[in-house]
Amino acid sequence: MIRILHWFRRDLRLNDNAAFSAAAHDSAGMVLPLFILDDALLQGRFASAARSTWLLAGLRALDAELRARGSRLIVRRGDPQQILPALAAELDAAGVYWNRDYTPYAIKRDSTIKAQLKADGRSARSFKDGVIFEMDDVLSGGGTAYTVYTPYARTWRKQLTPADYALQTVPELGAPAQWPASDPIPEPSELGLDVTHPLPAAGEQAALASLAQFLDLRRNQGIADYAEQRNLPGSPGTSRLSPYLRLGMLGIRTCLRAALERADANPQTPQNTRDSIDTWVSELIWRDFYVQVLYHHPHVLSGAFRQEYDRLDWPNDEGLFAAWQAGRTGYPIVDAAMRQLRREGWMHNRARMIVASFLTKDLLVDWRWGERHFMQLLIDGDPAANNGGWQWAAGTGTDAQPYFRIFNPVSQGKKFDPEGAYVRRYVPELANVPNKFIHEPHTMAPAEQIRADVQVGRDYPAPIVDHKQQRERALALYARVKK
Repeated sequence: MIRILHWFRRDLRLNDNAAFSAAAHDSAGMVLPLFILDDALLQGRFASAARSTWLLAGLRALDAELRARGSRLIVRRGDPQQILPALAAELDAAGVYWNRDYTPYAIKRDSTIKAQLKADGRSARSFKDGVIFEMDDVLSGGGTAYTVYTPYARTWRKQLTPADYALQTVPELGAPAQWPASDPIPEPSELGLDVTHPLPAAGEQAALASLAQFLDLRRNQGIADYAEQRNLPGSPGTSRLSPYLRLGMLGIRTCLRAALERADANPQTPQNTRDSIDTWVSELIWRDFYVQVLYHHPHVLSGAFRQEYDRLDWPNDEGLFAAWQAGRTGYPIVDAAMRQLRREGWMHNRARMIVASFLTKDLLVDWRWGERHFMQLLIDGDPAANNGGWQWAAGTGTDAQPYFRIFNPVSQGKKFDPEGAYVRRYVPELANVPNKFIHEPHTMAPAEQIRADVQVGRDYPAPIVDHKQQRERALALYARVKK
């Protein structure tokens, strides 16, 4: 009887799981599912209490799915480089299968483990699963990796075939006569995690339900309206699927296939709906793009993609940074976004761009401070996408917003939250402020502040910086590097 260990990592699902399906096939169902709680990740630079808490919930959901099929999840805690070879020997497993991860830490770890397993005479196989195209699949005509999104996306779409998003069904599973010992899935408090804000339902079934809801073409503010609604943080017009994709509770192929099927299902589908579906597919392409950027340019995790920008002399005022973290900057759209992050462990994508621009271009704080803060709070925090987004906003990255393009937080608020719905939801002290003042309450006369039941400077802060002045300082800061 052949036994194969499947090492779950960022693929906490049974449907369309490339490595898990292969392990079940090659072992005639005698696949042993394993998850390792790795302290290097739980306590590392990119650790997040909310994301780890949600991970534990996802593990419980995964274990329940496995038990419903006569299997179960084996849980261990420690260093995978020690645990995997030892457990494979203990179980006399023929091999270990897993889905590939592309961060520098994962690549180094996995290479070491593969060598150890092969030295022991065991198979070690890894599979493409978290991306549609891998690192060297989409290359320029000169054979080099793209560093600009638009030509990358054009080639990505040109190369795409139905085989690239073909799905695999959940395999039949067997059960060994005796299960190896397993640590219990810990409670968050056992790992020192104290998250008080609510988290979304975890697990594959919750992810599939969320995907189905978003893709329902009859639903307002779903994918049919995505192109129009996605930039309005006060509207529930985004998919909110990023946390599920981050931990693999939902597969990228599943998302892409379902979206394309919606577009092709009915010849009468309106063009604006097709455009919205295409826009959402573009967001999936961005995920692949940032993963391959990190793979080919791992230095971005510690510095600027455009390395000349490592010479930026950031003032890094800690008081200003603390006000930004707390959502007390006096710019309502910024404060609403930062409070949403603390309250939900998630932030609307347009808001992410606004607060990142504000931190780097208005407060003149190093983008890496913001990147780290996001990773500590976001349940969908992903090293590749988070780094790519921050460097785009700071103007230091691949395909970045030019350094001289600086978001005005007031005009951004007026454009994308014109009625102030987003601001009022997360900054309740401004609930009664009229629409004309909602994005600049400091301009209200004292009598108007009394009518709105808010006193600027007491109940809500005045702007901590002057945008016009800070814009000039930012331009000068970047210009010194460009000389």
